[in-house]
Amino acid sequence: MAFIILFLILVFFPDVYIGWSFLRGASVLWKIVFALPSVILLATLVAGALGHYQNWLMNLFFGLLVCVTLPKLLFTVVSLIGRLVAVVSPGSYPVINIVGVAVAVIGCCASAYGLAYGWKHVVTKHIEVTSGKLPATFDGYTIVQLSDFHIGTYESAPNTVHEIVERVNALQPDLIVFTGDLVNVSPQELNPFMDALKQLRAKDGVLSILGNHDYCTYQHYDTADGALRNLEELKRREKTIGWDLLLNEHRVIQRGRDSIVIVGVENDGKPPFPSRADLPKALKGTDDDCFKVLLSHDPTHWRRNILPETNAVLTLSGHTHAMQLKLGSYSPAALTYAEWGGLYSEADRYLHVSTGVGSNVGFRFGAWPEIDVIRLRTK
Repeated sequence: MAFIILFLILVFFPDVYIGWSFLRGASVLWKIVFALPSVILLATLVAGALGHYQNWLMNLFFGLLVCVTLPKLLFTVVSLIGRLVAVVSPGSYPVINIVGVAVAVIGCCASAYGLAYGWKHVVTKHIEVTSGKLPATFDGYTIVQLSDFHIGTYESAPNTVHEIVERVNALQPDLIVFTGDLVNVSPQELNPFMDALKQLRAKDGVLSILGNHDYCTYQHYDTADGALRNLEELKRREKTIGWDLLLNEHRVIQRGRDSIVIVGVENDGKPPFPSRADLPKALKGTDDDCFKVLLSHDPTHWRRNILPETNAVLTLSGHTHAMQLKLGSYSPAALTYAEWGGLYSEADRYLHVSTGVGSNVGFRFGAWPEIDVIRLRTK
């Protein structure tokens, strides 16, 4: 509730401030036009909260948020600073307001780029993980991690999905892992992309896990088992495209007499996200001394359970998207997640958090969609 109140304040306070300070003499029509984006933003938020989740609705919400609400907020903050400065320097207020307009315009332009192009600007990142537990026969073993496809968002940019598949295959990885959130709300989002995703190739195949969106609970159903039926359909489709979905289980990969283990658990997040991981079940039958890679969608699972309860050397997660916004090395995701993007280590154990190859809304700036190439090295 506190978050909702804060959000509403950040949306509507700039309207009140700008309207009172600069638009009091404007016509009623201009005042309505000025306030209308905030009203539409609120309406889309309410519709989403009621379970009417549509990609176009989410894109409308986010587009208004970053291209209209954010610039208004930026101008308001600068203008309020100008009022404080004007106490000691009265002539500075108009100049600072001009600065505020410039900041707002820059914010709007950056947001427009993120909406038009940023979410399709796919980059490839290379990460190296070194461990003394890795058998020498696996030195140089390459894992491509994809995460958070949110495939329905690519309905308006299907060529980007084909580009991702081609770029992954060109890397000729030993293994491809997908760390959850294949869809936004429904397995039907996969309809245009089944053939493309079927083309992903790696020597040891494609292993996948579920993310919170894959349970298909973010929409309204007319029947009590609607989400469950959609989940089962998603599982069936992953099998159809040749992905091996790990549901609290593991797979052993052999190289001669040596082996490593890939462990995959269901989503395990803090409320309101699902918590369905079963680490003992997933690890049952594995050798304590073997090198383990553990796939878990939510990176908070690493500190909560994986570090204290397992000996997995490398954990691969996603989920955060870096909030699809990064300026330099900073992302607002840091306010919520201790580990939100990149490689982290503790006592020779590692967590890699992919910021995702897709977007649940068509926007990214700085936190571009990424293909992560992880090369394992032995000491």
